[in-house]
This record gives sequence, C-alpha cells and structure tokens, in this order.
Amino acid sequence: MKAILLLVSHALMLFIGLALGLYLLPILTAPPSPDSDRLAAMAQGAAYSGELTRELRGSDFLHWGEGTLSVSPARIVHEGKLAPGPDYRLYLLEDFVEHEDEFLPLKDRARLVGDVKSFDGFILDVPADVDVAKYTTAVVWCEAFGEFITATRYR
Repeated sequence: MKAILLLVSHALMLFIGLALGLYLLPILTAPPSPDSDRLAAMAQGAAYSGELTRELRGSDFLHWGEGTLSVSPARIVHEGKLAPGPDYRLYLLEDFVEHEDEFLPLKDRARLVGDVKSFDGFILDVPADVDVAKYTTAVVWCEAFGEFITATRYR
C-alpha cells in the first residue's frame, strides 16, 4: 500500500511540475515587450483599431487579452496585456468570433499574420500579401493547445 501511495504521489508531482513548466517556460523565455512609447509611436496613424476585452465567451482566467489593437497596412500593434502562454499566433478573419468553437471551422480561411512572443504589448509586421482591409477581426490563438485567447473586431 505504501509503494502505491508513493507512486501516485510522485506521478502527481511530476504531472504538476510538467504543467507548471509548460505554463512558465513562455513567460521565462519571452523577449522583452516593446516599451509603451514605442508601442504608441508605432500605433500612430493606424487605419483601424479595436478593443480586446476579457468579457468574450471564449476568455477565462487563463485565456484572455485586454487593451487596444491598432491595425495599419504595414503593422499590427497591441497596447495592453495578454495572459501568458506558449505558441500564440495572430490571425485575421472576415467574421468576428469569440470562442474556439466559432474559430476552428473558419481557421482554414483565417490569415496568419505572425507569432506573438510578448505578453505586455507586441508589434507584428503585416505580410506584404495581406490586405488588412479585407478582414474585420483579429484573433490571438494558442496553437500548442488549440485555445482561443482573445479577439477584436477592428473594422
């Protein structure tokens, strides 16, 4: 009985350690976020903007975003905070979604802009072949776990 108890307790601690490692690793290895002055300067003159909020159906205490997303033909700038996590990507969509069950059927039509590596604001260059005016919505998605993080309608 003691051996089984030790085995179960050690397996539980291993699981907790792995889960914490997966959650904390992106935080510990994230590049520094751009400072607020740089974010504000890069957001100047954006053609569109939208607000990220924690109030979306797909957001919860581990998956959320808040702040302003400024969209121009050349770049997308986020001034705010994202819940930290691994393997975030920013996608553009023609239709607004607020949960993974709405995003997954449209993901093959979504346009990948780039990887989101910082959680206190980010700047992403828009690929040359992407016309941001063709889309209405930006979605932050966790590719590793297939989790919706946040979205905003910018147009």
